[in-house]
Amino acid sequence: MNQSNSIVVVGAGTMGAGIALVGATSGMRAVQIDVSEDALAKAQSLHAKTLARNVQKGRMTQDESDAAASRIEYAATLDAAAGADFAIEAASERAELKKSIFADLQSRVTEDAILATNTSSISITDIATAVPGAEDRVIGMHFFNPVPIMKLVEVIRGLATSDATLNATLRLAESMGKTPIPANDRAGFVSNRVLMPLINEAFFAWMEGVAEPEHIDEIMKLGCAHPMGPLRLADFIGLDVCHDIMMVLYRELGDSKFFPCPLLRQLVTAGRLGDKTGQGVYDHSVA
Repeated sequence: MNQSNSIVVVGAGTMGAGIALVGATSGMRAVQIDVSEDALAKAQSLHAKTLARNVQKGRMTQDESDAAASRIEYAATLDAAAGADFAIEAASERAELKKSIFADLQSRVTEDAILATNTSSISITDIATAVPGAEDRVIGMHFFNPVPIMKLVEVIRGLATSDATLNATLRLAESMGKTPIPANDRAGFVSNRVLMPLINEAFFAWMEGVAEPEHIDEIMKLGCAHPMGPLRLADFIGLDVCHDIMMVLYRELGDSKFFPCPLLRQLVTAGRLGDKTGQGVYDHSVA
C-alpha cells in the first residue's frame, strides 16, 4: 500500500473537522463529508478561524493558510468518497452507525482502500464485520481532542487487520505530524480504559461529598501534575461521550468499576453535557 496524499473524513463534528484540517495543513487533499449541511458549515467556519489564528500567531504564512483551505472539499453525500484510498470515519460513538457508514463506504472507495475509524472505545473487529472480504483493511485511528494540537493517535488493529494496513496507517499518522502508538483491540483500548475509571471515581468523590468539583480538579492538577482536572476534562470531552464509553467498557469487560456514577448519569439525563451545552459539572455559559 502506497502512502496516501488524500483522505476522506466522514463526519464533520469536532473530531472529524479537526482530522480534515490536520490533513490539509499537512499537504493532503481532504474531503470532509457529513449528511448535515449545518455540520459542514460549522466545520468550514472552524477551519477558517483556526487557519486565521495560525497566521495571526505566526504558525504559518497567509499563503500556507490559503493553500490548506483550498485542499479541503466539503460534501453532503458519500459519493464524494469515490476513488478514495484512505477513509477515516469520525461519526458518533455508536457501533451500528459506524458499521452502516463502513458498508456504504466499501462500495465507493478503491478496492484496496484503508477504512479507519476514529472510535474511542468500540471494537475494531466488530466494526470490520460490516465489510465482508475487506476486514484486513479496517483499523482504528483514535485521535485526541483538540486534534490540531494533540500529538497522539492510538492505532488499533482488529483481529484481521493486516500488517500492510497497520504500516500504512502509521505512516499516514506520521505524515500528519502525529505520534502513532499501537494498541490492541480491547474495550477502551489503553487511553479510555485507564482514563474513564479516573473520571468516574472523580464523580463518585463529588457525589459522596469528599470535595467540591473545583477542589477535586485542583488536587489532581497540583498533586498529580494533570494539565486538566478529571471533572473539567469530562466537561471538555462531553459527559454523554464519557457515559457512552463507560457503558462500552462495562458491557465488554463486565466489571462494575466501569459503570457510570449515578451523578454522571443524572447530569446526562438532564442534558448538562459540558462545554457543548454550556453547562455540565461547571457552568460554561459565562466567561
